[in-house]
Amino acid sequence: MEAGHVFVEHVRDAMVANHRLARSMNVEIYSRRLETFRVTETISHRPGIPTRSYRVDLRNRRCECRRFETLHYPCAHVVEAYAKVNVNVEQYVDDVYTLKRTLYVWENKFPVLPDLSTWEVPLTIFELFPDRGLRKNPRGLLQSSRIRNEMDIREKSDGKRCGLCRLSGHSRNKCPQRNFHVGQSSGSSRN
Repeated sequence: MEAGHVFVEHVRDAMVANHRLARSMNVEIYSRRLETFRVTETISHRPGIPTRSYRVDLRNRRCECRRFETLHYPCAHVVEAYAKVNVNVEQYVDDVYTLKRTLYVWENKFPVLPDLSTWEVPLTIFELFPDRGLRKNPRGLLQSSRIRNEMDIREKSDGKRCGLCRLSGHSRNKCPQRNFHVGQSSGSSRN
């Protein structure tokens, strides 16, 4: 502040770079009343990317490159548009970047901490208990996390049915028709 600087060093450097970049741009006035311009880059500053043109709206503080509204200080396109209408661009840098505001943030006084040896810190004993819900299933089987609804409820059945005759009350091994089915299939295939 004693040197006469108004803005923090980062913004000052960025504004100098933006003034340098603005020299290689052309400005077309769309509407002086609405303060809208078309700024076209004449030199590609990024290799492999062609030159572009950006719409600058000074009244709403917007540029199509989106740096002006994101960073809250003018980008190179806005600097060139303001130069076209002979307006000081530094008045559009947000107050957050002023040295006065920065020093105001750091102006708060922090209390001095007393000597550590005089601190009275009570001994706290923590007893930690594991959360049983986070443990892996001890049997190694996966637990279903599916939420069941009425579609999953089965109607009551008479129990298991036989695999051969489809009757309930016995299994395939004790089916009364087992010998009939076994004999039929084994006699025809061995000839």
